[in-house]
Amino acid sequence: QVQLVESGGGLVQPGGSLRLSCAASGSIVSINYMGWYRQAPGKELDLVALITGGGTTNYADSVKGRFTISRDSTKNTVLLQMNSLKPEDTAVYYCNALIRSYIAPIRNYWGQGTQVSVSS
Repeated sequence: QVQLVESGGGLVQPGGSLRLSCAASGSIVSINYMGWYRQAPGKELDLVALITGGGTTNYADSVKGRFTISRDSTKNTVLLQMNSLKPEDTAVYYCNALIRSYIAPIRNYWGQGTQVSVSS
């Protein structure tokens, strides 16, 4: 069984920083990409950033220049460094990964979500 476990959410003032971490564990053969999505109250789930196995990154326009995604392939971990946070960044953030495991075909996996709140 594959699991994604997130950490690092919390409450921060506007202009502050947070770092989210997501670790994949289980019978993993390979990870095609890992990334982060977010869902604000009453809104749809949106892509924030993702990083492929080759290191290619993709960011939502709203976070470019403020957020940085990185990956430690040896630990199957993805990090999201969030700087210059704004109230509109408030949302539940979900880790997502496309993983091939020993016991299942390649498929998407999701973390449980972590709350990020930006408020003064």
